[in-house]
Amino acid sequence: MSQGCTTTSGSSQGISNLVIAEPMPINPQSELALARLSEIIQRVEVTEEQRAKLFYDRGVIFDSVGLRSLASFDFQRALRLQPDLVDAYNFMGIHHTQRQEFNLAYEAFDSAIELEPQHQYAYLNRGIALYYGGRPEMAVADIQKFQLQEQFDPYRMVWLYLVEYEIDPELAKKNLQDNYDSLPHNSWANNILRLFLGGMSEAEFIDELTIGVTSNKELTDRLCEGYFYLGKYNQILELPNNSANYFKLALGTNVYEFIEHRYAKLELDLLNVSLAEPEDRAEQLPAEE
Repeated sequence: MSQGCTTTSGSSQGISNLVIAEPMPINPQSELALARLSEIIQRVEVTEEQRAKLFYDRGVIFDSVGLRSLASFDFQRALRLQPDLVDAYNFMGIHHTQRQEFNLAYEAFDSAIELEPQHQYAYLNRGIALYYGGRPEMAVADIQKFQLQEQFDPYRMVWLYLVEYEIDPELAKKNLQDNYDSLPHNSWANNILRLFLGGMSEAEFIDELTIGVTSNKELTDRLCEGYFYLGKYNQILELPNNSANYFKLALGTNVYEFIEHRYAKLELDLLNVSLAEPEDRAEQLPAEE
């Protein structure tokens, strides 16, 4: 799996112990809902506000099954009919982020927050857009605001750490340790924090991925999250090929609605660009005479 990159022994051992789940299939109920909504949109006379809601609802389902271009199209139509549809702006911002259209993403999230200042996920998603857009200093404020809404949520803690790491790695780790020490409960997600803090090896993290899992749905959800954060962990270790493999594994779960799945493809796109840059520079160097 490492594809010839240099690895630590812990990383190599972790990759050899991978857990693979059957990818999540498309829910038949989602297919039926899409057909029903499409028929209503085409045949039933409704008000503009009702039509906007129908487009939005269909867009949400398109998004949940991975058809994001169709989802974006429906969200755009919903907003043309009802320009104050906050959640449609939030979805549009996410899709712009995934396409690396960061200025458009900021505008969409700004619109959502202007319409609903307490929309906590708009702050999260704007913070993530700023993070991927190379503005971690601006991202911190949004992620902090999001994290304070549920202070003991390990997922919120890890996103704050990832953003702060881009600014000051040592301070980011100290803050993560403080947040971890404040946790009043022990859940599987705490392992994500232990991994980044160095309190758990990659192999140990993978070994515990299946603890408490009782169904394939739970397993694919867990693997989507776990492999994404293993990708970020290997990124910090400067092991890009390992990182890319983990992001591919996260994508392979087909858990389209999870934030980790949404941004695994973006991470791969960014990795591919960074890996191609040394080759491009080498091609531009003059040949020795």
